[in-house]
Amino acid sequence: MKTAAASVSIGFVSTYPPTVCGLATYTESLLGAIAGNRGTHAGLGVVDVGDDNRNVDRRRVVHKHVAGDPGSLERAARVLNSYDTVSIQHEFGIFAGPDGEEVLDLMAAITVPTAVTLHTVLGDPTRHQRAIIDQLADQADLLVVMSETGSTRLTTGYGIHPDRIEVIPHGANILFAGPSLAAGARPLVLTWGLIGPGKGLESAIEAFAELGDLRPAPRYLIAGATHPHVRESAGEAYRQSLIELTATLGLNDIVEFDDRYLDRVTLARLVRSADVVLLPYSSTEQVTSGVLAEAIAAGKPVIATRFPHAVELLTDRAGVTTPHGDPIALAKAVRFVLTDNEARSRMGREARRLADGWFWPTIGRRFTDLMAGMVEMRASVDARGAMKEVCRAAG
Repeated sequence: MKTAAASVSIGFVSTYPPTVCGLATYTESLLGAIAGNRGTHAGLGVVDVGDDNRNVDRRRVVHKHVAGDPGSLERAARVLNSYDTVSIQHEFGIFAGPDGEEVLDLMAAITVPTAVTLHTVLGDPTRHQRAIIDQLADQADLLVVMSETGSTRLTTGYGIHPDRIEVIPHGANILFAGPSLAAGARPLVLTWGLIGPGKGLESAIEAFAELGDLRPAPRYLIAGATHPHVRESAGEAYRQSLIELTATLGLNDIVEFDDRYLDRVTLARLVRSADVVLLPYSSTEQVTSGVLAEAIAAGKPVIATRFPHAVELLTDRAGVTTPHGDPIALAKAVRFVLTDNEARSRMGREARRLADGWFWPTIGRRFTDLMAGMVEMRASVDARGAMKEVCRAAG
């Protein structure tokens, strides 16, 4: 029987607030967008695989999974099989076992149509990581990625047929779409997100040491709390090292830190107040960046290192990319964008054009249609299989 897109029920597997991470924020936003489009949260629930047990939202979380517990995994599968469809958000680090291989046991126990959203698609995976993705691809009805780069990696690197892959961009809150609020006497360059090694912030700070002649002097704000896992293992040592580097370079009047985890309203206002967004990430593997999507949605010129998602999105003149770990190149890019008003305006216009169709209500509709389509596709395959059995019996 055909399941209307507006009524298809979806069980999500993901981290979820109060866990602080990109997957949790993504899933909360996606679920909220689908519910907003429908006018109800009915038929939507989350199996939470996060490690934060504080104040779990029992209106949304239908099962709190205990990593590595077979009984909990069995209960999770039973709950998920009560939905029309399942959406698994995948990162290697959120499930139990080496490279999170527990996800394969969960996948094997799910009987309803399932889409797996890959938030990471490694260009050079280990043999074990490759085996996990191969098995997920074999078992899932569809794989979802958020960039064309991710799709290309799956087809060329993993040999997955393009018909098994759907590209749905990372969504952005409509709050980011308002007019620019940049109005300070000094231009504001902004980096935000959870703080920890791998964000390339040392290179960004060193870049501003090359810009002491700019007038008016820019402000560089690093906004965001330390990543919970970093804080658990090393406290605030990393942030303190950045503060000490700032002082050593004599940049206390340029570089600022805001260690709050900002709500979406406050964050959107901050991003809209920036003149430029700077993403100096060290990773060469990142095929999805929610921060990048939000920056572009806000119509901000972006300066980023050449991680895959940035290369894909910024080649259409919405920003500038630079080599990894190169403070001089970053400084040159910041100087160019801050001093060339025409180029900065052009990048902002291009960013807004690029983000058309990225806001969460649209992404929610696309995702709902995808899930409903899987139900129809599975039903069609089952019907063809049943007909073959009838013909074989009659033959």
